[in-house]
Amino acid sequence: MAITSFHRRLLPFVVLGLLALAWWGWQRLADDGPGEGFISGNGRIEATEIDVATRLPGRVEDILVREGDFVSAGQVLAKMQIDTLAAQRAEAEAGRQQAVQAVAAAQAQVALREADVVAMRAQIAQREAELEAQRRRLTRTETLSKEGALSLQQLDDDRANWRSAQAALAATRAQVAAAQAAVDAAKAQVEGAQSSVIAAEATIARIDADLRDSDLKAPRDGRVQVRVAQAGEVIGAGGRVLNLLDLSDVYMTFFVPETVAGRIAIGSEARLVLDVAPDIVIPARVSFVASQAQFTPRTVETASERQKLMFRVRAQIAPELLRRHLDQVKTGVPGVAWLKLDPQAAWPESLAVPESLRTRTE
Repeated sequence: MAITSFHRRLLPFVVLGLLALAWWGWQRLADDGPGEGFISGNGRIEATEIDVATRLPGRVEDILVREGDFVSAGQVLAKMQIDTLAAQRAEAEAGRQQAVQAVAAAQAQVALREADVVAMRAQIAQREAELEAQRRRLTRTETLSKEGALSLQQLDDDRANWRSAQAALAATRAQVAAAQAAVDAAKAQVEGAQSSVIAAEATIARIDADLRDSDLKAPRDGRVQVRVAQAGEVIGAGGRVLNLLDLSDVYMTFFVPETVAGRIAIGSEARLVLDVAPDIVIPARVSFVASQAQFTPRTVETASERQKLMFRVRAQIAPELLRRHLDQVKTGVPGVAWLKLDPQAAWPESLAVPESLRTRTE
């Protein structure tokens, strides 16, 4: 039967009616979510990443773990070659021994100079006694010379001997002062040698620290994500060798509109539903809410109308739960985070947490 012009005019209205009926049916059958008092945001599972890097430049001797391995805090993950450091330590140890010997030699010099001072002071006593004897002799000679019992020549000789004894005493006292100065100089050499010992020991301690840092250890428990370098490669200071994921610090970052950001408190309950397991609800709690709004990232999609400004929110998964399911923890997995804005509202059955995922705080 041919289609009349009336039918052609009626066809667009029929199509529109069918589309409206389909939309109404889809709206009736579609899951409209938990309802009012809840809000959701798209995000991805993330974890704290840690770069295991070398503090000093050098060659990678060996890497002891593979990608995907679970490691414990303090575990040695890689080793750097230490031939140069070992030679430097041997040199520093030899320098320390020399400094120790220099201290002993300087201390011996101090003892020797102090003995010289003691000897010089004994000579002073001797010179003083000799001077006193010459003074008495000169006094007697002067008396006898006045009486004519002795010649003037004898008087002159005794006066010369007395002056000579004075000079000898002064010279000996000067020698004592010089010997005391030598003692002070020797003590200064001891202090200098002891400082050299301290400096050598500090050098050894620094090299020992470098040797310890040549064993690259895991700063915390985690999983090896990437081997950045390979054994035999030469890398510079700060060069990355491994990348770890801290599986005790796993969270989802998402964005919420500015109209509800102020109603979200730290510690609020959250529910995470991952795209790969839409039937499993993971409990979480809000650990961060940005204090400043930012423009909506291009990857953010919300069920409501997109907002120009959004607040970044982080929902943290409990470490206790993560430890129980380490093998299943994966990062980069997309999903949806649900937040409860109304504290009095109850979580719907569709967002109920399975018994296997409950924690002591749930």
